[in-house]
Amino acid sequence: MNSRIIVALDYADARSATALVDRLNPAACKLKIGKELFTAAGPSFVAMIAQRGFEIFLDLKFHDIPNTVAQACKAAAQLGVWMINVHALGGRAMMNAAREGIESAAHKPKVIAVTVLTSMAETDLREVGIDSNPTAEVMRLAELASDCGLDGVVCSAWEASAIRDQLGSRFLRVTPGIRLPEEAADDQKRIMTPQLAIRSGSSYLVVGRSVTRSTDPLAVLARINGEISVPEVQQ
Repeated sequence: MNSRIIVALDYADARSATALVDRLNPAACKLKIGKELFTAAGPSFVAMIAQRGFEIFLDLKFHDIPNTVAQACKAAAQLGVWMINVHALGGRAMMNAAREGIESAAHKPKVIAVTVLTSMAETDLREVGIDSNPTAEVMRLAELASDCGLDGVVCSAWEASAIRDQLGSRFLRVTPGIRLPEEAADDQKRIMTPQLAIRSGSSYLVVGRSVTRSTDPLAVLARINGEISVPEVQQ
């Protein structure tokens, strides 16, 4: 099964993350490794998890001068990951460099761009000098990422449908801020349930606490996989 669930391994150390991974099945989910775990456990941990058959989204959100980002993406590709990301606000030259950095890799990961963090509302954007609402800013950055030849974007499920309609289903929409109906929003502001997110146009769902805090993570994954078992329609 090509699961559309990406479990966020938001742990502070390799031991805690491995304890969960030992209970998961690569057929039931993909995995996301972010800054905290990567800083604590390092590239060798990423490579080890990849060797166990899991598709990994290396969520380091590269944002630097073009050459630095190109080299970082090239190094990430050598770890055997499935997907990497950059910040769309790094601009056209940087995103082009990211794409070019992995073109000669033996294992070529997908490259997607972060648009607007799901923790940010319109007031947050204005505080950093962006005079726009989240949806308009997401669409602007998604169009730029597509124009640079990237594979998709990170966005909230609230923008996924508009991005799919404008840029096509092959342009991926990876959506964090996913919560089960009975769960609290925590630190996310633009959230949605798994089933509604898929119906709204998400390609992949990033799920964290719903799985990582569960006493039976496989049961939670089986429940979500069952609820979202609708094939992606390619355009």
